[in-house]
Amino acid sequence: APPRAGAELVVDARNATGESPVWRAQEAALYWADIPRGLLQRWQPGQGAATQWQLPQMLACIAAWQGEPRSWIAGLEDGIYQVTLGDGEAHTQQLAAVVHAMPGMRFNDGRCDRQGRFVAGSMLMDMAAAQPVGKLYRFGAEDMAAGRAQDLQLGPLVTPNGLAFSPDGRTMYLSDSHPSSQQIWAFDYDADTGTPHNRRLFVDMTSLPGRPDGAAIDAEGCYWICGNDAGLVHRFRPDGRLDRSLALPVKKPAMCAFGGPGLDVLYVTSIRQDGIDLSDQPLAGGVFALRPGVSGMEETEFRPL
Repeated sequence: APPRAGAELVVDARNATGESPVWRAQEAALYWADIPRGLLQRWQPGQGAATQWQLPQMLACIAAWQGEPRSWIAGLEDGIYQVTLGDGEAHTQQLAAVVHAMPGMRFNDGRCDRQGRFVAGSMLMDMAAAQPVGKLYRFGAEDMAAGRAQDLQLGPLVTPNGLAFSPDGRTMYLSDSHPSSQQIWAFDYDADTGTPHNRRLFVDMTSLPGRPDGAAIDAEGCYWICGNDAGLVHRFRPDGRLDRSLALPVKKPAMCAFGGPGLDVLYVTSIRQDGIDLSDQPLAGGVFALRPGVSGMEETEFRPL
């Protein structure tokens, strides 16, 4: 299908930092996080307002839990948790604590690899400090049994972001969205061990509009990434060539995810910072739908066994 013009506001969420959208097909529902407010949110097309659950810490990234329709694996401030959603309440259980390099850190971007391991990065919340203390962690069934997350030793990273896996699971993508970096890398990914290696530059975003934030992969193996500060979502081909850029009515799109019955809708979360001028972007913090003319990949669920 050819792309349709325009971005549609589907939830006027007014999120401080809307992140980690995940389409859960069996519910036909979109879930996502508002990081600083510690909210997990759910919305179904055709329904009105979103449902939300309050968590006890900032909530950075989520992935569905296989076989547990009410459960999610999530990166919070001090570790990786199982989050189980009830009627109006969320129960959290820590699966692995993480000892951060500095105070004032939390998890950021994360998702499951094609084998169902949870992979997530950490960052220092004080962006102005520009400290390269971020790490990327892997948490699979073996790690859950041991109660620890594995540091993948991929530093230096300031703000790890843009995590995605190719359709065959053999390439891992990772960005650093901090203004001092703005790089996107590709890695060969060992599917048996969950280990990235052979890091190489995929895209240098310093010469393109926007900082490389959250990402998604489509069924053709192309990489979609939000251009934060530029109000764009970029599509890159597997060879790193820019294919197209789609516009949004907000300046700070944060992350994108394919959803809808045919996985042909690109949902995009966004940021509404305190004190920003809303005169030219009153919908900041909303969730938007784009029709890019291509379909996506269903997100792999976390496999605890």
